[in-house]
Order: sequence, then structure tokens, then C-alpha cells
Amino acid sequence: LPFENRYDYYLDASFYQHRIHWFSIFNSFMMVIFLVVLVSMILLRTLRKDYARYNREDNLEDLERELGDEYGWKQVHGDVFRSPTGTLYFASLIGNGVHITVVSLMVALLALIGKMYTERGGVLSTIIFVYALFSPVNGFTGGRTYLHLGGKNWIRQLFVGSLLMPTLVVIIALGINTLALFYQTSRVLPFITMLAVFAIIVFVILPLNLVGTVLGRNIGRSASTGMANPCRVNSVPRPIPSSKWFTKPLIISFIGGVLPFGSIFIEMYFIFTSFWAYKVYYVYGFTLLVVFILIVVTGCSTVVCTYFLLNAEDYRWQWISFFSGASTAVYVYIYSIYYFLFKTKMFGLFQTAFYFSYMAFFCFSLGCMCGAIGYLSANRFVRTIYSTVKIE
Repeated sequence: LPFENRYDYYLDASFYQHRIHWFSIFNSFMMVIFLVVLVSMILLRTLRKDYARYNREDNLEDLERELGDEYGWKQVHGDVFRSPTGTLYFASLIGNGVHITVVSLMVALLALIGKMYTERGGVLSTIIFVYALFSPVNGFTGGRTYLHLGGKNWIRQLFVGSLLMPTLVVIIALGINTLALFYQTSRVLPFITMLAVFAIIVFVILPLNLVGTVLGRNIGRSASTGMANPCRVNSVPRPIPSSKWFTKPLIISFIGGVLPFGSIFIEMYFIFTSFWAYKVYYVYGFTLLVVFILIVVTGCSTVVCTYFLLNAEDYRWQWISFFSGASTAVYVYIYSIYYFLFKTKMFGLFQTAFYFSYMAFFCFSLGCMCGAIGYLSANRFVRTIYSTVKIE
């Protein structure tokens, strides 16, 4: 082989560019088109009917009688913008989710432009660099979300949002390092590496998060008029009526992750194989496309779940919209258990702990990402429908 093509020997083109890979991308793309059209048709027809019914004012007595017997999403207009419980942690998760989304897109784009597989640890170094560089995104989104939800302790939110992911990394790394020392394996992290990670957290990630938080709060205050809630919040919370089983929050949360998982299922197999079977992953164009597909599918499915929840007169949509998107990670983790049992040859405490701890971190990151996408999509949807309806 020529020198410039020396890595072709290690790139398994027959595996990564197999017809099933192309078919999965095509299938996911068709799912996006179908889902977007389906969501648009359902919501346009249903909302048009609701608007016509709610805004009918030809006969005041008929209107009062109709609204008296009415049920559905308009009935919770006085509670739909009530702040959720655990506002600080909710805003921190949203900030981290948006941050991870931006990092995923940027790393996939950089990997597509340059051949990262030619350097050992190239992808990991790029992820760390991009994560630290885009830390203001975390602070900006988390700080602004916390402000709009009425949070007061913004300094605590800054530290929780900034240190959430790094703390998980440190805990997992220390746990694996302890096992590696006990088993005397080569997976032991050098002290200088741990010191470098600590320095990045303290001197790069925290200050950049602070900058983002200050910007997010200041811009959020200046744009408070445009971001004001379309409906006033009642002083007394409305009782939540009993609903059918398929509109229960737990059921809706798990239903919301089915289609997003279906859109990335095949790609997860290739990513797991590259990571755990030591194949060189180089088809980052597929990765970038799959991330875009995941964003669209997650947003659409969460909007539908939120509509059904509100139609059941349950106004606790913020956390439910987050969990509807985040449940995608639950299905991925279940799939990782299947992959470990039937596709790998790992055994023993160290290999098992190594596999499942890193998969747990990967799925938590994916859950934050999909959850943030779900909440932001649902938030836009909720503001749109309640800003259009006349509230007497």
C-alpha cells in the first residue's frame, strides 16, 4: 500500500460500509420524514379543532356550557407554567444536555474533516478540548433556564451544573483505577493525568461556565418580556385528575424513548463494536447524520408525548418532557447489557466493572442530551399553543 493509504489495512470497509449500515441510515431518515409529517398532521388537525371549539363566541350561553363541560389542555392554562420541583437540578441537567449536544456535533464534524484515527487518543483528546472550550454553553443554558423558572440560588446552580459531568468522570475513573491497581493491569491512570484533569476542571471549565452563566442571566433578564409566560399561574395548584394508563407520566416517559432509540439502534451496534471489539471507527459522516436524526426524532416524539400529557390535564410537563427524551438512554443501556452478554468475551470483575461503568456514563450523557432536546422542543410547543388561545 502507498504510504498515504497505510491505514486502509486497518479500516474494515466491508464492515462499516455494509449495506445494512446504509439501509439503517435510510430507514432512520424515512422515520424522520414520516414522524414529522405524522406529528404535523395530528397536531394541526387536533389543535385546529381545539382552537375552533375554544374560541367560538357566537352564543355566550353555549360557550359557557361548553367550557364548563370541557376537558383537555386548555383547562390547565393556570398551572402549565408553574415551576417544576427541583428547579436547580432540572436547570443543571438542561444545561449539561445542551452542552453535550453541541460537543457531539462539533466532535463529529471535526472527525469528519480530519482523520482522527491516525493518532492514538485523538478522539478522546478532541472531546476533552471541545468540552472545555464550549463550557459557556452549559452555563448560559443552565443559568438562563434557572432564571426563567424562578430560581434564586444561581451560584449553587453554577457549581452543580459545572461539576456534574466532571464529578461523574472522576468517580468512575477513581473506581476503575482502584480495581486496576488491585488487579495490576495496564489500565492504571498516571498521577499526572489525574492532575491535568483536575486543573482543566478548576482553571478552564469552572471559569468558562461562570462566564456563560452571567451572560445567560443578563440576556435572560433583558429578554424577559419576550420570554414572559403567555398565561398567569394560579396561586392554588389545580388537582390532577385520574387518567388512562397510557397517559400516566411513567408510561409516557418510556414511550417517548422508543422511536429515538429505533433511529440510532443500528449505529449503536457499530459504535459498540468499534469501542469494545477494537475496530477503527472512521465513518463519522454516519455519526453526524445520526445525531441530526436523533435530535429531530426526539423533539417530535416528545412534543407528541407532551400533548397527550396536557390533554389528560396533567400540567407536570417539564420533567416528563425531559424523561421522555432521556428514556432513550435506558433502552441503550439495556441493549448494552445484551451486547455484553452475547457479543463480547469479557469476564471477571474488572472487565465487567470497566464495561458497565463506562456504559453507564455514556448512557447518562446521552440521556442528558436527549432530555434537554425533549424539554426545549416541548417548551417551544407549549408556549406556542398557549400564546394563541384566548384566555378569558
